[in-house]
Amino acid sequence: MKKRLIVAAFAITGAMALAGCGGGSKSAKKVSGKILTIEMGPEVESIDPALNTTNDGANYLTYLFDNLLRTDKDGKVVPSLAQKYEVSDDGLTWTFHLRDGLKWSDGSDFTANDFVYSWQRMVDPDIAAPYAETVLGMVEGYDEAIGKPDENGNQTTTPDITKLRVEAPDDKTFVVHMSHPTPYFDKLAAFAALSPVKKDVVEAKPDGWTLDPKTYISTGPFKLAEWKSGSYLMLEKNENYWNKDAVKLDGIKCLLMEDQNAAFSAYESGDALMIKDIPTQEITTLQKRPDYRLDPQIGTYFIDLNNTLDEFKDAKVRQALSLALDRKYISETITAGTYTPAKGFVPAGVVDWDTSAWEDNITDPSVYINVDDYQGNLAKAKELLKEAGHENGAGLPTIVYSTNDQSYHKKIAEYLQQVWGELGVKVEVNIVEWKSFTPQRRSGNYQAARDGWVMDYNDPSNILQLTSTGNGNNSSKYSNPEYDALLEKAANEADPQTRFGYFHQAEEMLMRDMGVTPLLYYNEMYLQSDKIKDSYHTTDGIWHFEYADIAE
Repeated sequence: MKKRLIVAAFAITGAMALAGCGGGSKSAKKVSGKILTIEMGPEVESIDPALNTTNDGANYLTYLFDNLLRTDKDGKVVPSLAQKYEVSDDGLTWTFHLRDGLKWSDGSDFTANDFVYSWQRMVDPDIAAPYAETVLGMVEGYDEAIGKPDENGNQTTTPDITKLRVEAPDDKTFVVHMSHPTPYFDKLAAFAALSPVKKDVVEAKPDGWTLDPKTYISTGPFKLAEWKSGSYLMLEKNENYWNKDAVKLDGIKCLLMEDQNAAFSAYESGDALMIKDIPTQEITTLQKRPDYRLDPQIGTYFIDLNNTLDEFKDAKVRQALSLALDRKYISETITAGTYTPAKGFVPAGVVDWDTSAWEDNITDPSVYINVDDYQGNLAKAKELLKEAGHENGAGLPTIVYSTNDQSYHKKIAEYLQQVWGELGVKVEVNIVEWKSFTPQRRSGNYQAARDGWVMDYNDPSNILQLTSTGNGNNSSKYSNPEYDALLEKAANEADPQTRFGYFHQAEEMLMRDMGVTPLLYYNEMYLQSDKIKDSYHTTDGIWHFEYADIAE
């Protein structure tokens, strides 16, 4: 869920002028006043809440949409479109009470039925929302809504999205019925993917409503003014927002830049006051500056080996390729200490059932990666490859490793090429444009690829579900019925300690199988001017500029 961008400093203006225009440019509206200019990545894949899977996209959606709840500067979930809510004693019914007088950005009335429509749209198989199961799989009627196949894979029911048990008994009340208790559902109610969308504009132009400000109707502190593809998203203050008086900015200009050098030049010249993408060659020098920030982030950088391909079906091959990687070297040398070596898939910062650290409760350390014994790992990698019948890489095809060319991704790819080459495995690096990269990987149209996940909420289910069979974000295509069963048990377990025990078993199984290859744990590196006031950055990778200001 990372992205970056680059162009020469002198070319910024020209690049913006020459870039192809997105649909929003046709009806662009000039925004004036106090404008905050930021950079978070290249061309965004989608700004449809149901279809976005990227961290930069989630940031834009946070500014453009509001949800039932919102995350504050202390990381707590607080009321937003819903002024209050209650949960039944059995944990199966969540009732949200909306504020008075809510409006869409076009000034039309907003009601609880808009949530019913949006959440049922989220589970519509025709929409194919990657997050559908993650965010709504616990809602009663989900299986019937999507027409989930039986245990033998047979489609026995026709999808019926109206079976999802969400309802609006009146215009100001939204009720969600759970199939099992979900104590972290408040965090989901604040998550960008579940933002409401306006039925009439979406259904009038289902494939293009997000491209034009006239049809991109939203609920957040800002609304879309212009989308100039490859150059920027221009957001303007939403005068119909329920909390508009707290919004100090007149607009946010989000630069869409593939060149880190161009982003850095824009920042150094003062054209941008915050940039996410910093040239790797500048890191060591910039670490000494007060405007350099390195914040904790709960996420894992990992490698997908397409489990459906013959060369990766043997777990020993996957384990060997994983153990051959020196994670401490990658962390300390390639990424200049900005990332942390990964021992497992669940990232550092995740808490257990009793708020202790997740990693302190691992029951079988032997299946995790010992990042302090690379030579031992390398010897084991060679042994496993030999046991799999591929000593010195014999019989394995050339591996094409796909990545996008931003941040450290290309350098890490070159490192893989070298280290796996020393095992006798030939590697070619395939650089893919960011806009095409994630759809290609998610569809399974690759051999090996870099991947990453920043957790949307602090619960291990959020990342472990990625590798469940059929999950929309399961790019590695790992599939293990026993693993799926453990996650299902956890989903239906009310006792927190027992529930987390299932999660630990699941991660240990995933590590034995090496269904994915954990490499690093994320930290968030960026530059931000001290001219920006009242902003905050949360561990889910969201920069909260909704209520920010710019010092005079």
